[in-house]
Amino acid sequence: MYKSIWNRDFILLTLSNFLLCITYYALISTLPIYLSVNLHADNSAIGIVLAVYTIASVTVRPFSGFALDKFGRKMIFIAALLLYTVVFVGYIAAVSITFITLLRFTQGLGWGVSTISGATMAVDIMPANKRGEGIGYYSLSTTLGMSIGPIIGLFFARQWDYMIMFWGLLSISFLGALSGYLVKTPKNSAAKAANLNLNIHNLFEPKAVSSSFNLLIVMMAYGGLLSFVALYGREVGVQNTSMFFLIFAIGIAISRITVGKVFDKHGPGRILTVCLVLDIIGFVMLALLKNPVGYFTSAMIIGFGNGVVFPVFQTMVNNLAEPSHRGAANSTLYTALDLGMGSGMIAIGFISAHTSLSTAFLFCAILCVAGLILFRHYVLGYYMKKVS
Repeated sequence: MYKSIWNRDFILLTLSNFLLCITYYALISTLPIYLSVNLHADNSAIGIVLAVYTIASVTVRPFSGFALDKFGRKMIFIAALLLYTVVFVGYIAAVSITFITLLRFTQGLGWGVSTISGATMAVDIMPANKRGEGIGYYSLSTTLGMSIGPIIGLFFARQWDYMIMFWGLLSISFLGALSGYLVKTPKNSAAKAANLNLNIHNLFEPKAVSSSFNLLIVMMAYGGLLSFVALYGREVGVQNTSMFFLIFAIGIAISRITVGKVFDKHGPGRILTVCLVLDIIGFVMLALLKNPVGYFTSAMIIGFGNGVVFPVFQTMVNNLAEPSHRGAANSTLYTALDLGMGSGMIAIGFISAHTSLSTAFLFCAILCVAGLILFRHYVLGYYMKKVS
């Protein structure tokens, strides 16, 4: 076990995650335009292409956690990185919507496994007494990738063309895979369990269920926000809605840099309570202050609050799980993350269609209230009892 967070292997893992997130978010922002303009796809077809990625990711996550615990981290991680990277070659050669749909499903499998693998390995190699801080830094690489990826993807596409963009993303993904390959797994990290059997207990970590369900509720609000906040910005007179995401990302970055040490020193109770309250305030402000000031101020408040939620819950489930079962613990949490965001997109879309986006964001605030109540009245007590 390393004594410092910033050791060679943690840096390589964080770099690998950062580079992969650049390609992931670059593709999310540019692929719909490419499908519409170059392949003349309608919105229905574009929606299917985007949806199969999430379907693949959710489907594979529980099994990837089991594989990590049974066969070891490194082999699964590298295989997933290679699968994710090779698919970019397919985009260059793709000439039909059907082929791209198959590529997206395949790449979703690689993404689902690689994200859990990288996160589990990162926990394995960081000091246990600095786990909150370490996970905060590791998660920050995802936030930075989310911010930079769309800029890089759109730059390639506008400056040259989409084929150059695919080649560029292939190169970035290859560097991410290379960084992951260079990581050395400590000999004293969680050993693979060859006698592990495929059953529900080994697909999902029971100790992680309560925290994961709590995360699912809060992430429903987050999924709805990402899907509809740009559209809402137009309704309230905001000219440059993309600034919301930049301010939002800055809020996340600030929180992830600053709060990890608070968790390690005081536990999750104080910091997660404060940040969920900030989420509630931010969503109410977004819904009721229908002007650019309220719009952008809420971005910073929700960003800071939401930036803490996932790293804190991830630290909690990894503290609860045995080292040999961390793969299942992380897959349980990531599955909840995907399901929460996906169901949130559907729920907020349904509510806004029958009422308004303002009402839908008030519902997001209610979801955060529910998440706070569940955390304070059950999840926190369960966690403190198990780790004490």
